[in-house]
Amino acid sequence: MASSDSLLSAAHPQAALSAANPFSLEGKLALVTGGGTGIGLEIARCLSVAGATVVITGRREAVLQEAVADLGPSVHYLTNDVGDLAQLEELVAHIETTFGPLDILVNNAGINMKKPALEVTDEDFSRILHTNLNAVFALTRACARRMVARKSGVILMISSMAAYYGIDRVVAYAASKSAVEGMVKVLASEFSKDNVRINAIAPGFIETEMSRTAMNSDPERRDRAMRRTPMGRFGQPQDIGHAAVFLASDAARYVTGASLPVDGGNSIGF
Repeated sequence: MASSDSLLSAAHPQAALSAANPFSLEGKLALVTGGGTGIGLEIARCLSVAGATVVITGRREAVLQEAVADLGPSVHYLTNDVGDLAQLEELVAHIETTFGPLDILVNNAGINMKKPALEVTDEDFSRILHTNLNAVFALTRACARRMVARKSGVILMISSMAAYYGIDRVVAYAASKSAVEGMVKVLASEFSKDNVRINAIAPGFIETEMSRTAMNSDPERRDRAMRRTPMGRFGQPQDIGHAAVFLASDAARYVTGASLPVDGGNSIGF
């Protein structure tokens, strides 16, 4: 009689293959938007270190070239503006023709704007939502069509503490990230039966060049952020990269529709 272990292995052949290192991304192909700097760069680095081949995209070719030179031969770049929705299907088709089937999509590219709500124009609001929500959905749809057909894939969204609680002067950004959180739940409910997992990472206050500039120009905001962060320090971009590796790997194969705060406790701080 077959043992329960052998029956489980027969039902899930990948279990035996990944048992030695369930966090490995060896043989996987990942796309990271906005992968040339900051959090996106470190996500790309961590995925690559875990064994994945990574394609990063962004609008500035010189930045992408510098990133690829830093990250090594398993990382490639394509110049692309995610806000140009009409060409996202072509982007995904080109990646799959050139590099192979996409296993992982990380929707990292996004923009922010700090302005009192009463001063936010319709154009301001639409611009933020276009990049942070419309483009995320359009690219996700293009990748998910192929992943669902193959019955395999992982899609990660980058959310924010702005979707967890009210942060002043970021109404458009908070609206976009709150919508992304809702999209994760709906897509997970639709795609999980096809072995395509959808999750979000919600960074807390992460130390990047951009955040340092923003926080140093607003010391009161910086101090308030630290007061409600139990760990008492800013996170590092690689903290988000490590979370992305976990959620993209077989170690998280039973995790879908979730939003993971990587925030030093900020979301539960008082």
